[in-house]
Amino acid sequence: MERVEELSVHEYAAMRRRGEAHELVDVRTPAELALARLDGGRLLDDELGEELGAMPRETTLVFLCHHGVRSHAAARAFAARGFARVYNLTGGIDRWSREVDPSVPRY
Repeated sequence: MERVEELSVHEYAAMRRRGEAHELVDVRTPAELALARLDGGRLLDDELGEELGAMPRETTLVFLCHHGVRSHAAARAFAARGFARVYNLTGGIDRWSREVDPSVPRY
């Protein structure tokens, strides 16, 4: 059974401050990405999907979208592929902007 853990924006900010290795996977559309982005986030497209698929299953994956719904679905798909450390950023980039970094535009 696939397992996805919810990661609060504050927990994720702490993870970034600690320099923990992870892949930040953004499942929003290119248009949404143009409006607001988190440094280090990579748009999930076919190329990134293949790259992630070739990574060790111990790789930490953090998924985000606007509010956390689409990213949870994508995270489940990667957990089902055998990834053991899969996180969904609860509240997405919107909550990140409201609670951690107000310089990230809201839309």
